[in-house]
Amino acid sequence: MRSTLRLIFFGCLMALPSLSVSQLHAQGVSVSAKILMSSQQQVEEKRHKGPANTSNVVVWLVSLQPGDTKLVNPPRQATYRLIQKNKQFSPHLLVVPTGTSVEFPNEDPFFHNVFSLFNGKRFDLGLYESGTTRSVRFDREGVSYIFCNIHPEMGAVVLALSTPYFGVAAANGVVVIHNVPVGSYRVNVWGESAQPPKGTEAPRVVQVSTANVDLGEIALQKTADPMGHHKNKFGEDYPVTPTQRY
Repeated sequence: MRSTLRLIFFGCLMALPSLSVSQLHAQGVSVSAKILMSSQQQVEEKRHKGPANTSNVVVWLVSLQPGDTKLVNPPRQATYRLIQKNKQFSPHLLVVPTGTSVEFPNEDPFFHNVFSLFNGKRFDLGLYESGTTRSVRFDREGVSYIFCNIHPEMGAVVLALSTPYFGVAAANGVVVIHNVPVGSYRVNVWGESAQPPKGTEAPRVVQVSTANVDLGEIALQKTADPMGHHKNKFGEDYPVTPTQRY
């Protein structure tokens, strides 16, 4: 009996290293990069608050192994919201899983009319009053530019992704993607007012193993604000009013 217990005990000890390795594989590793933004000589002046910088740059990984069952999505945020307050959307940039519903609560003491008719998800929520909310399901991957048909200074972006492996760059340009499993991935980069310099648009592939991956520096070039001087939902210029009460 004692010899049997000894065998079980030593068997458990021998299994501990393999258990930690399997847990490491399940957890995945971190993939990091540093965004470098260079300026053009002439850049269109922004109309919207919150100037474009590296904090509006998103990096995400798409698996090159079709049907890879190892890719397990992390728990999704219970509620995604793009709040309207003080004639601003908050947050300005919202990254969501494809198929997610986003709420648009109106916390201003006046009406808003949220719409998006440019690429991404096209919708028009119509007029709705203070204290109410409406929602939109972003059922296709891509970038949606969000506006208000009443207040031209309001603008935001919803980026729907079909991968859980993404990161948003901080103000210092550092971006980290956590818990990436072993495999081969295509690296994607998007910036609200940025694009890769000419000649560097080729897709990049990264191999992820059991060690953290540093992609190094990713160079982007600042461009004119794509949300500036936009039209209203009818494709017309916003009316010019000397004093806007609401």
